[in-house]
Amino acid sequence: MSIAQTLPFGDGTVEVELPDRARVVSRSGGAGAGGGLAPAPDQAAAVRDALDAPLGLPPIRDLVKPGARVVIAFDDPTVTSFGPIRGDAIEAVLAQLAGAGVAEQDVRLICANALHRKFTRDEIATTIGAGLVERFGDRLSCHDAEDRDNIVNFGTTERGYDVELSRHAVEADLCVYINAGLHLGFSGGWKSIAVGLSTWRSIRHTHHPDGMSMSVLRNRMHDVLNEMGAHIERSMGKRFYKIECVLAGPTRVARVWAGGVSETRAAALEVMASRNPPRRSQAEPADVVVYGLPAWSPYAIFGGMNPILTLISSGLGYLGGYIEALGRPGCTVILATPVPETWDDEHHPSYRDVWERVLPVTRDPYEIMARYTDEFTTHAGYIDRYRNGVAFHPVHGILATHPLRRMKHASRVIVAGALDPAVPQHAGFDYAPTVEQAIAEAERQHGAGCSIVCVN
Repeated sequence: MSIAQTLPFGDGTVEVELPDRARVVSRSGGAGAGGGLAPAPDQAAAVRDALDAPLGLPPIRDLVKPGARVVIAFDDPTVTSFGPIRGDAIEAVLAQLAGAGVAEQDVRLICANALHRKFTRDEIATTIGAGLVERFGDRLSCHDAEDRDNIVNFGTTERGYDVELSRHAVEADLCVYINAGLHLGFSGGWKSIAVGLSTWRSIRHTHHPDGMSMSVLRNRMHDVLNEMGAHIERSMGKRFYKIECVLAGPTRVARVWAGGVSETRAAALEVMASRNPPRRSQAEPADVVVYGLPAWSPYAIFGGMNPILTLISSGLGYLGGYIEALGRPGCTVILATPVPETWDDEHHPSYRDVWERVLPVTRDPYEIMARYTDEFTTHAGYIDRYRNGVAFHPVHGILATHPLRRMKHASRVIVAGALDPAVPQHAGFDYAPTVEQAIAEAERQHGAGCSIVCVN
């Protein structure tokens, strides 16, 4: 007897046969990480209602006066929210500002892309609407983490974390941030501001192999970010205004809150925790963990994939939480993907450099950080392409190797179905033609009756 499953596999799917002792668990934490919440019947009305009943702060119309300078920042398109929530929220905020006598000409829109690439006006139009892009003209821009003239340094927090932030956000009379959706506990809260509108000097305190976390509760990354946020607001003597959303699916919002950053974050996490129990409680640890990889990454939106994004960033990163949640220490991980060796040098120029020069030297993410971070963060050519083109900041290629830390938990990764075995082998992984053959190889290591869990 066997169990038939259909797994994501590049641009399509693959049919696999698993031993009948295998357990199958459902994926969680995708774009619709609200865990099955119903969509709001009227999204625009849900935003307006949230603005009329904010948490921890007065309504926007009571915070500003005519002539006030306002910044509205919003999540960049890498946040997997593809509906009209950004545009609906911007329009609702503009309506409250207008009610207080603030002219639209005194409002600036900022796409909070942090070290992600800058997005074109046409690309931003797909997230906030073409009308807003046209209306705001040159008052719409992407954040530039290398524009030192427009960065404010707030020194360090009590624990020594550097804090830098966009001058546009700091010097505005009011800065409103629109968070378009949560990925479990990874996004939202102060991450939106203290990362999205910041610089590598600040971001480095959370973006290291041990710094990132998707935990809904007791999130070590957000502990650092919360400290940064409190330091920012004390230093500024004023508060940021936040719109926080939980999605019902990739295009629909379930719940919306407005008000202070900490207050809206707490409300959102309460919902997320109730809908997404810890993955470690869902199954006993297994010897073998199997899942498929689609040819998609948030970092390839409007762009192309590459082997680092497929195998490491997505395979061990965004989906790699399953390894520690469902696999025993020393487990075998089987990734089903064709992983073609393709490169998008316009958007990810430093990624090919990391693949060709860094990974052959070391696949230890801690050593990669120690040996190569300074080189990539100061690479003039790559930085110019980040500032004046549509390339990710050069350090992003280094950050994408951090999920290799999962290899401290897993003993090996077998890539099933790779078009060229040399591609996974370059990353230090093994190869098998099919998932079935990969399982047979894992059984030789763990025993014929080894436990298997498949994520689907």
